[in-house]
Amino acid sequence: MPERKVAFITGASRGIGRGCALELARRAFDVVLTARTVTGQERLEHSSTVRKSLTDPLPGSLEQTAREVRALGVDALVAKLDLSRREDWPAAIDAALGRFARIDVLVNNGRYVGPGHMDPFEETPIELIEQMMLCNVIAPLHLIKLCLPAMKRQRGGIVINITSSAGERETAAPIGKGGWGLGYSLTKAAFNRMVPGLAKELRPYHVAVIGLMPGFVGTERMATELGEFGFDAEKALPVENPGRVCAMLATAKDPMHFSGTDLYGPAFYAEHALVRFEA
Repeated sequence: MPERKVAFITGASRGIGRGCALELARRAFDVVLTARTVTGQERLEHSSTVRKSLTDPLPGSLEQTAREVRALGVDALVAKLDLSRREDWPAAIDAALGRFARIDVLVNNGRYVGPGHMDPFEETPIELIEQMMLCNVIAPLHLIKLCLPAMKRQRGGIVINITSSAGERETAAPIGKGGWGLGYSLTKAAFNRMVPGLAKELRPYHVAVIGLMPGFVGTERMATELGEFGFDAEKALPVENPGRVCAMLATAKDPMHFSGTDLYGPAFYAEHALVRFEA
């Protein structure tokens, strides 16, 4: 039996990351599932504002995603990975390589979750913006660097960054009325720019670097928390959409064709007739 390919996914306990894991599993990938929430019982800060604290567990966990993945007939490794903890980065990659001895696809989906995301600049401690930069930019860069030796040995690989149009355009509306904090835009802009630069450097090794701006997606947090900040969950795209794009890219005959591009999800969904638009 041919050796199955392996996908390493951050933020896989719920939302877009979980969707990516399931779609890749359906394409016969073994998956490495990483996030902060392993069992679903953890009480982790997930408020988007400095004005209050929220630690009640959200729906979803790595263990739940792993059960769903294994039910599809492939293997799943659960590895706790808090993007704000530098020691977690190499530990998770080492666990993946120790189990599977390869990483074919890296999906950088996880991001900073916490206060400052929906706060005005004056109310946001600079330390929180530094945390956003660490989680949204430095951690994904480090994970790419840690995956490169394996991808070069394999003579190829794919890095998919779940980016955002927030890094390219003006905030849509004031904060609290459908807009977002400065730290999110700043870090997503850096994350977006990572794609074309790395794509040029890694092309000789047949490592594709692709950005996917998924659009406004109806994740669990969106449904339960973000209505108070002016986001309408009824207008959100299905959470399965980005995962189907990731699976298509991961199994493309020539993924290098897409390397260096930041794909805008809603347009890409329509062009390739991958998924419906309605939530």
